[in-house]
Amino acid sequence: MNGPASYASSGVDIDAGERAVELIRPLVAATRRPEVLGGLGGFAGLFALGAGRYVQPVLVAGTDGVGTKALVAEALGRFDSIGIDLVAMCVDDLVCQGAEPLFVLDYISMGTVDTSRMVELVGGVAEGCRSVGASLLGGEMAEHPGAMEPGRFDLVGFAVGVVERSELLGPDRVRAGDALIGLVSPGLRCNGYSLARHVLLDRGGRSLDDPAWAGARRTLGEELLAPSVLYAPAMLAAMSEVRIHAAAHITGGGIVGNLPRMLPDGVRAVLDRDAWEVPPIFGEIRRLGMVTDDEMARVFNLGLGMVVAVPGDDAPTALEALSSSGVEARVVGRIEPGERGVELVGPRFWGVPEDRSGFPEELGQRGGPP
Repeated sequence: MNGPASYASSGVDIDAGERAVELIRPLVAATRRPEVLGGLGGFAGLFALGAGRYVQPVLVAGTDGVGTKALVAEALGRFDSIGIDLVAMCVDDLVCQGAEPLFVLDYISMGTVDTSRMVELVGGVAEGCRSVGASLLGGEMAEHPGAMEPGRFDLVGFAVGVVERSELLGPDRVRAGDALIGLVSPGLRCNGYSLARHVLLDRGGRSLDDPAWAGARRTLGEELLAPSVLYAPAMLAAMSEVRIHAAAHITGGGIVGNLPRMLPDGVRAVLDRDAWEVPPIFGEIRRLGMVTDDEMARVFNLGLGMVVAVPGDDAPTALEALSSSGVEARVVGRIEPGERGVELVGPRFWGVPEDRSGFPEELGQRGGPP
């Protein structure tokens, strides 16, 4: 406590931050689009919207984070893929409006700046940006000693896209008779991790080194840290070939919380439970936590990361366009006249008979508006 105080003595290492900036500079440069002006290091990023490309361009913006999936990355000491999750959470919201992602900015806070960890985190964000054709336009790294413990981090992102006004997707386009196409998600993506961790690790006493489920080829840690599927490229490719009316990104709030956001009044979304396969990790969460089917449907994606409404006659073309872009898709339901909401019909998600002793009584199966 003797001698002059400095930022370093208070816990902030400016030199480490500057080293991290230099190391991430080539990662950011690799995502550069022609519209980007200047380079890393300014007070703000510059992006020139090309003149003449749009008649009535609409900018679409969104923000999101990776939530408590960050705690899984910390526990495993792996930080190279969670940036992909961040990009997915942000740009897949934009594409629900029909927007092409243009650029992403990230915000990374740490208790203590770890240069190598910072480079891994930004590297994942850059990889996600390259995958969707967006520029990593800039960002912020912050060191918060006292507010965050050493080793802890949070990762937040902001994304901006553009769409021609006449091509905006949304509830006003949705009609009774539309088909609902589900874009398959092999796992949790980036949502519901507080419940998943509570059930699997705390209540179930599982280790991240254990098999994800009986007979699984990878560990629970590998399953929980698997990066999110990026749907934006396939969605943009499909929109160039088929009429898409609306889309719902199945994130926090699960199926019943997000699907109504793309519906107008006077119609409901009816999903056939037997139209897609629920990944085993969700069954494991349900079993160990005695979680009701309704609670599962309002927390998790249950194998559908995005649901798209298209005219019924266009469903085969839409399936082909999405599949040819590398995303597995299938018809999972339809739009019918009725009260705005979601109805899940058919067998239970979990398919086979089982002993339900000890499970709470199931709630109703109808999800209302958000």
